[in-house]
Amino acid sequence: MTGAVIAFTRRGAELGKTLAASLGAALHVPARFAPELGAEAYASLEDWTAWAWSSAEALIFVGAAGIAVRAIAPHVKDKLTDPAVVSVDERGQFVIPLLSGHVGGANELALHIAGLTGGQAAISTATDVNGLFAVDVWARQRNLVITDRTRAKEVSAALLEGKPVGFVSDFGHPCPEGLTEGQAELGVWVTWHTGAGPFSRTLRLVPKGLILGIGCRKGTPAETIQMAVSQALAGYEFQAVAQVATIDLKENEPGLLAFCATHQLPLTVFSAEELAEAEGNFTPSSFVRQVTGVDNVCERAAVRAGGTLLVPKQAKYGVTVAVAGRNLA
Repeated sequence: MTGAVIAFTRRGAELGKTLAASLGAALHVPARFAPELGAEAYASLEDWTAWAWSSAEALIFVGAAGIAVRAIAPHVKDKLTDPAVVSVDERGQFVIPLLSGHVGGANELALHIAGLTGGQAAISTATDVNGLFAVDVWARQRNLVITDRTRAKEVSAALLEGKPVGFVSDFGHPCPEGLTEGQAELGVWVTWHTGAGPFSRTLRLVPKGLILGIGCRKGTPAETIQMAVSQALAGYEFQAVAQVATIDLKENEPGLLAFCATHQLPLTVFSAEELAEAEGNFTPSSFVRQVTGVDNVCERAAVRAGGTLLVPKQAKYGVTVAVAGRNLA
């Protein structure tokens, strides 16, 4: 977790140095005593907060909690995307996770800081206070995407009320403590698939494990690639896509690059020789071989990137798409 630490007094800065060293972060303090502490100076709290908010996964304020609250207030937007924010007094007695306790990891960070200072982490989230399963924490630790916030809240509410919450995983995850593998009206399903799921009310948690193998004609726009991908992924959750793979001839294709940039997906390219080394039964094309030097691009690229073929070659709009899945067992 990348962190940013700020302190406002010399005493606070001493604690800040310890915290920054533990997190591998830089300590920022007022300019009047930054040189003597070997710390970085900040010009204004507002500017520092804006910088840290966009560049760090965790913000640690060493000082009064009210200072931190006022500083972050203009930036707070979404519990699933806001960074973790923790306030700790300059003696390290009380460590307060102010924001993103679960998804952002502020609760865990507060416990870590309290362990360093010998202080007390003041954690107030209901599932933690009651020692219950926290679906957002469990999902974050396993890099799973929560597809429905409302349903996630229902899961927490049901557990707090002592109601059973079911669990099914397509990938062999053991049932977490506090959930049940028996029948339940509400449950959690770890899957790549869309649809209603195994419970009357299902919260789908989606691992990042699908690989898109893509081939396309020169000059194909990103919007066309998007349409072809959407059709190839029918029945699969787009948020499960972790990577795009293709032949090196397409590594600078503007439409493909734009598609990847829009969805923040890494693009992996292989030579024709590397694609030919992929093992499996692939849909051959003499035309593709003539143009690229290998009989198939999309299927071979998806498999060569480390997946098992799930959706064979789909050809639409001058785009070929195949879908492979990583082994997550």
